[in-house]
Amino acid sequence: IRQTKRLMGDTKHFCPVSLKENFVLYPGLEEYAAKYKEKIYYFATSEYRDKFLKNPEEYVAHNEPLQAPPLRVCLLGIHGAGKTTCARQIADKLGIFHIQFEEYLQELILPKTKRKVGPSFDEDHEDDNKIPEELEDFSQTVTKTETEESEQKVELTDEEKAIKENLMDDMELPPNVLDKIVPDWWKKEPFRSTGFILDGFPRTSDEARYLSDRGLCPDVVVYIQVEEDDVLNRLFPPRLKKWKDRRHKKKEYKKKLKELKAKKRV
Repeated sequence: IRQTKRLMGDTKHFCPVSLKENFVLYPGLEEYAAKYKEKIYYFATSEYRDKFLKNPEEYVAHNEPLQAPPLRVCLLGIHGAGKTTCARQIADKLGIFHIQFEEYLQELILPKTKRKVGPSFDEDHEDDNKIPEELEDFSQTVTKTETEESEQKVELTDEEKAIKENLMDDMELPPNVLDKIVPDWWKKEPFRSTGFILDGFPRTSDEARYLSDRGLCPDVVVYIQVEEDDVLNRLFPPRLKKWKDRRHKKKEYKKKLKELKAKKRV
């Protein structure tokens, strides 16, 4: 049986209401379809279909074609796959924003934590190289203000605690925290009119479901697959250098501690 070609509306299979109100190309469903002026339109939800039928002229093109939103890309892959390197090059080439999700989370809590948090950063235990109180009087490097600053306890909000747990233990961020971060990239300037490449989000099926539930659809999702040997060759040299630097600092600390103990004995 030969099927006649459907005459689709201005937005093809995308929801015209989502485009008009949220500036997002959200794929519509056949079950939520409507016909207007001999053209068929698909909608994301039945509510959007009803809204369209009440005032269709608001959502269709008149003198010129409807403006499509800018490119929104999600770039995924395991740690060390080269996502950030690729994302920067793509962003420069296309003239869109590059958002590194984990780095963005670090910046949100950095004013209070004063340093980056996470497994790769917690290897640097600054407290391990702290001068003991009984030897502080003999050390010229430790000032009173530095000691007071280290003793100050910083209170984190519930949202900041959730972000810290995510960075430290890879705990999933609750929707109420994501609501204050993610939708702005789709709905607020300058991202709304320029576009972006989101590096490292979504990472789980729940985060992907969150984007779908909020109507935040990326235009392209790219998953980078790499061999384990390539990741090892990329990550091992800087980790080795970091370990050597940390070992060198520990030797310097022990040497300084020995000198301070000698001063105290004298």
